[in-house]
Amino acid sequence: MNNSFILASGNITIGNHHGVVHVFGLTIYLDVVWTTLLAAAIVMAFGLRMRAKVTSGVPGKLQLFWETMVEQVSDLATSTIGPEGLPFVGLGVTIFFFLLICNWLAFIPSGDPGFLAPPTGDVNLPLALAVTVIFLVHYNSVKARGWKGYFKHYAQPYAALTPINIIEEITKPITLTFRLFGNIFSGVLMVAVIVALIPPYLSWIGLLIWKPFDELFIGAIQAFIFALLTIVYLGMGMSRDAH
Repeated sequence: MNNSFILASGNITIGNHHGVVHVFGLTIYLDVVWTTLLAAAIVMAFGLRMRAKVTSGVPGKLQLFWETMVEQVSDLATSTIGPEGLPFVGLGVTIFFFLLICNWLAFIPSGDPGFLAPPTGDVNLPLALAVTVIFLVHYNSVKARGWKGYFKHYAQPYAALTPINIIEEITKPITLTFRLFGNIFSGVLMVAVIVALIPPYLSWIGLLIWKPFDELFIGAIQAFIFALLTIVYLGMGMSRDAH
């Protein structure tokens, strides 16, 4: 193994380390808390500003952008779930923009490269979102099908597939979590590797190429995929035999 890599690996830290508190036996990383709150505040600020500027006449650029996104998510929801999917348009749009801001936080100048690390690069936030989404899926599935129809769908299309269908439902939050976390964390880790292995006077070249691709492009793609899978899972959970 390359000795330079071994030496560099000692300088690479995984996760956020700008403050840790312990509450009732739980470990809370303050980096994840304040970046999550910051992302939520930015999304709310954009939403409130758009609401203040909304008009029934010629829309401004911000309103046109929001209307385009809402229309795209509405088409996705109705094509996946039908008219019953329209109440989930707000959920899909909110998840997309929230994750987009979370993934793009590292581009905000902070003086410390890790001070505004994407909270989605810590497994706790993707896991919390995934658990919330799957809870909503099962809750709305029971509402749409009733308890009898809900348990019956695990035996579809054949009763012999019941164990496989149950395993599939169990793995959904796991795959939803690690799909988002893995892609964002790998980008953060690559930045750490570039900084550790490349001389300081050359590391900016690698960062100039990698950071825009990973944090802007990959971050947007992962936010879209998470919002898309949320709508798809809701559609699968609410579907009936008559659909």
